[in-house]
Amino acid sequence: MHVITVEGLGSCKRGLHPVQESLARTHGSQCGFCTPGFVMSMYALLRSSQTPPSEEQIEECLAGNLCRCTGYRPILDAFRVFAKTSNDLYTGVSSKNLEEGKSVCPSTGKPCSCNLNNVNDKCMGSDHSRYEPISYNEIDGTKYTEKELIFPPELFLRIPTSLNLTGFGGLMWYRPLTLQHVLDLKAKYDDAKLIVGNTEVGIEMRLKRMPFRVLISVMHVPELNVLDAKADGIEIGAAVRLSDLMNFLKKVVTERAAHETLSCKAFIEQLKWFAGTQIRNAASVGGNICTASPISDLNPLWMTSRAKFQIIDSKGNIRTVLAENFFLPGYRKVDLASGEILLSIFLPWNKTFEFVKEFKQSHRRDDDIAIVNAGFRVHLQEHGENWLVVDASIFYGGVAPYSLAATKTKEFLVGKVWDQDLLQNALKVLQKDILLKDNAPGGMIEFRKSLTLSFFFKFFLWVSHQMDSIKEGIPLSHLSAVHSVHRPPITGSQDYEILKRGTSVGSPEVHLSARLQVTGEAEYADDTQMPPNGLHAALVLSRKPHARIISIDDSEAISSPGFVGIFLAKDVPGHNKIGPVVDDEELFAVDHVTCVGQVIGIVVADTHENAKIAASKVDVNYEELPAILSIQDAINARSFHPNTEKRLSKGDVDHCFQSGLCDRIIEGEVLMGGQEHFYLEPQSSLIWTLDGGNEVHMISSTQAPQKHQKYVSHVLGLPMSKVVCKTKRIGGGFGGKETRSAFIAAAASVPSYLLNRPVKITLDRDVDMRITGQRHSFLGKYKVGFTNEGKVLAVDLEIYNNGGNSLDLSLAILERAMFHSDNVYEIPNMRIMGRVCFTNFPSHTAFRGFGGPQGMLITENWIQRIAVELKMSPEKIREINFQGEGSILHYGQQVQYSTLVPLWNELKLSCDFAKAREEVDQFNRHNRWRKRGIAMVPNKFGISFTTKLMNQAGALVQVYTDGTVLVTHGGVEMGQGLHTKVAQIAASAFNIPLSSVFISDTSTDKVPNASPTAASASSDMYGAAVLDACEQIMTRMKPIASQHNFNSFAELVLACYAERIDLSAHGFYITPDIGFDWVTGKGKPFRYFTYGAAFAEVEIDTLTGDFHTRVANVFLDLGYSLNPAIDVGQIEGAFVQGLGWVALEELKWGDAAHKWIPPGYLYTAGPGAYKIPSVNDVPFKFNVSLLKGHPNVKAIHSSKAVGEPPFFLASSVLFAIKDAIIAARAEMGCYEWFPLDSPATPERIRMACLDELTTSFVNSDFHPKLSV
Repeated sequence: MHVITVEGLGSCKRGLHPVQESLARTHGSQCGFCTPGFVMSMYALLRSSQTPPSEEQIEECLAGNLCRCTGYRPILDAFRVFAKTSNDLYTGVSSKNLEEGKSVCPSTGKPCSCNLNNVNDKCMGSDHSRYEPISYNEIDGTKYTEKELIFPPELFLRIPTSLNLTGFGGLMWYRPLTLQHVLDLKAKYDDAKLIVGNTEVGIEMRLKRMPFRVLISVMHVPELNVLDAKADGIEIGAAVRLSDLMNFLKKVVTERAAHETLSCKAFIEQLKWFAGTQIRNAASVGGNICTASPISDLNPLWMTSRAKFQIIDSKGNIRTVLAENFFLPGYRKVDLASGEILLSIFLPWNKTFEFVKEFKQSHRRDDDIAIVNAGFRVHLQEHGENWLVVDASIFYGGVAPYSLAATKTKEFLVGKVWDQDLLQNALKVLQKDILLKDNAPGGMIEFRKSLTLSFFFKFFLWVSHQMDSIKEGIPLSHLSAVHSVHRPPITGSQDYEILKRGTSVGSPEVHLSARLQVTGEAEYADDTQMPPNGLHAALVLSRKPHARIISIDDSEAISSPGFVGIFLAKDVPGHNKIGPVVDDEELFAVDHVTCVGQVIGIVVADTHENAKIAASKVDVNYEELPAILSIQDAINARSFHPNTEKRLSKGDVDHCFQSGLCDRIIEGEVLMGGQEHFYLEPQSSLIWTLDGGNEVHMISSTQAPQKHQKYVSHVLGLPMSKVVCKTKRIGGGFGGKETRSAFIAAAASVPSYLLNRPVKITLDRDVDMRITGQRHSFLGKYKVGFTNEGKVLAVDLEIYNNGGNSLDLSLAILERAMFHSDNVYEIPNMRIMGRVCFTNFPSHTAFRGFGGPQGMLITENWIQRIAVELKMSPEKIREINFQGEGSILHYGQQVQYSTLVPLWNELKLSCDFAKAREEVDQFNRHNRWRKRGIAMVPNKFGISFTTKLMNQAGALVQVYTDGTVLVTHGGVEMGQGLHTKVAQIAASAFNIPLSSVFISDTSTDKVPNASPTAASASSDMYGAAVLDACEQIMTRMKPIASQHNFNSFAELVLACYAERIDLSAHGFYITPDIGFDWVTGKGKPFRYFTYGAAFAEVEIDTLTGDFHTRVANVFLDLGYSLNPAIDVGQIEGAFVQGLGWVALEELKWGDAAHKWIPPGYLYTAGPGAYKIPSVNDVPFKFNVSLLKGHPNVKAIHSSKAVGEPPFFLASSVLFAIKDAIIAARAEMGCYEWFPLDSPATPERIRMACLDELTTSFVNSDFHPKLSV
């Protein structure tokens, strides 16, 4: 085995590999936690490609990688440079100059004659198109091709041997090399699991705790790795990797007659969307078959394609089973007797006029399991002027506990003429053939029903289109159901001006940690070395949404391997009640639990795994109590958090409604689901005691070290001065580590303090998602009065958010939603009432936008409805109601320095909106089953914490005698480039290079009482605090500087030091001229507003709900940017994260809408069920522009905050989707307004697109269920 890690490619000391260098330079790394994975995916592609990869191959190879920060565009740009056509660029050696028979060695980068067939040579060469690109590292670009790692030649010579290893808990692992050895082992251990890539068994053992005792790796057995094209079909060994199968099928398709390989083409297409490249490289054909998943993408195709499975027993007897008979009724049951294994698969060639087609619909195209998939086959025979169905196969996945045959439909089809009558009648038979019960696991019943029909409808059109005599009868507009979307390589533009202030401010500098991150050297909380006596912690969690604790039995946990201790509420040395605003949470539950995932206790053990096992053995008995599991439940039960009713008003709403001034009045509701933060680095803390337990220190992944300090001191009964929290960097936060990280650290501090030993706690992804809360779901009820010209006169709003089982920050989030409920619109009369609902879910918390996006989304929904009512464009309604300079908002603040109109006009010009509208309308007229839509959406986002006391910041600046500067401030670097901007400010203040400034880790013993890094205000506040400190030092240095002409800053510093000048300063900043009084409902909560606007164009498949974002143009006013490259990265990342919120990411809870989920449980707890955007979801054209010529007089260096404002602009995608759905509904003569809840998942898109296929089981106002 030869393993190359990201650290092995390059390092900051040795120099970077070209892949690493390119990613760092193009701003492709923000928080950096995902970066090594992208680097290695790209490197693996380069090393394994026989020729330089295409852009499409590069995008495909990254499909299995996720990033939550960048929006992917800079990553793709970084790697696009490797999609070359000229070898000269790859090594600096021209292939024209090579001697005959020589190539360029990947080991030395120089000409040589080594080749893969001669393993005795000193290096392993290859085709001369397989070279690594030359680096443009500023140190020395040639040394990296000279040091390129190659596969060790001696490993080619190594003869494999069978292995037998013993693991934890008596686990036995075998690696046989012969088929007979496999059969002997299977005879001896009947319950043994055969593995190749371990992609399924590994998950079952780790996440489902399945106790497999014997594992047999069959990857080296020759008989199981056969791939052979024969006269009558293809023989495929059961251990063949999916990637190898895919490549083999692609080769076969080019060599055989086109009609013979339609099954092969179907498999190729299905495999393209099967997991990611990394999984396909490891997973085997047989493993996928024998897992017998009811949503397997391939099994319906094996069955459809008349494949045959060869099965062998321990005695060598072989029997053959048709694929359709191999899968037995019942969950994951197959026709394998004791001692039998799957030997191979035989895939026959297709006959003339035999058509095979695959279908799949999932939440996300890339790397996602199917909601419904299918394989269809039909064999036609000419009969006079008609074509008769001779044979057919129809198999579905995702509609039963096993891959299901539509037997009645098949029987109906055989012998019938292939025409429109057959289609209509077959759809009727199919609807009765595939039945889904209302409470079927997985939900989405109506959507899944519609997909079974849509897939067959598409298949009929596809087959007909292949037949010249039939396709003439199909309207051209219907062919849109057949043609797949061509996805071009992602392109983008970034338009900004560079206005440099001093040596660094305004320059598009690379993230200071980028090089550490691309080499894997950047350290995060969990990377901290554990001391020898360190312990690992795991939480004991509630399994009921609301219950009384009857008893806690820890006897099994105590006897668990590695167990050290369990700690409950009675063991807390200080206070058990905690909370960021009010102490309404229990650190460890005492008598009652109020949500699934509430912490009851904490277990510590010698390893992370042992701690989890011991915690799972703690047996808690409950007496269940009624639970409130939705906003509507809370409203019905009057279940609200105390003192959370808030009101804002302007004008006289009632009088306006009653006066007759309003030509029209509309009322409605807006529902929006929550969103998981999905920071790539999970919650993590390492806590230890010092000085015999007198002090407590911790390293935590948090946006708020001061909150960790406060919580830990509170629960331990220590003064805050004895507790220190440090944070170097975090792998993403987005609000999820502002408050919800603190209770985890506090829990771990109890055993650390009591045992006087270091304790580390790092949550697994599923636990993290289940217990730390998400973005709040909202319910908005509106009543809006307006004129026939579109002018809004009055708005009456009720806003409810789902706070969960503790208040946390829910009230402040509600308040910001109320502040932003006007978005950018002048509303003379406005009244808003808001309430925070108490529900039996984990406490929901801060997330990028902090309630602002939810408030604005309610507004944009009724704006869009006004447009429908008046038959005007939503963009026109928006323009009519824009606020202007001097507008007085509903909370009393006056609009100043508004850039809304110039921003909007530039966006409109950039996308040529009128032309785009005309082109979309023309496309929709010519395409029945695919529709396009466009939308333009503006926003303004208030910058400041709405709690006045939090608008303060401190920093410590220290100048050393060598002229370098150390800066420590209260903000946390979480990928947003805060440290980089702060360093630029310090560099410009001292007129020194950026490289002379270093930002130390954030620590509560350096800068006290720091506010969380949140509210988009950190660059404003901490930048100003650092500037204050720098100016103090410069003021002290000025008399010395005026006396001499110093050649360098270092000389000046030495002179000041000689004169005993203080070269250290504490800087401080308070945001001026802000404050709000909730008693009067008036004030100035924001220092200024960041304005933005976005245009989006989408294309939807009306039959499946699938969609692509074709274009996204985003404009933002950021004043004079501190670092335009970092700001563009923030805009792109926020937009794609927002796209996830409005169109992809759906949280599914055990509630009345999802009765198949246990009450109170989060079903979408992990990347398997919860889907954030991937590379495939990025807009085809992704353009970002910063407004020029508008400095911001209210922030440092005339800049503006950027982190949160762009997030809401992704709603342009939501309203473009709705625009496309409107076109689809018009085909059915349905023109009335309809609600579209967010996220607008494929389910919601499809079910809103009314057509003949769905009218039999849903009506025009059908609403898919949503957890709110």
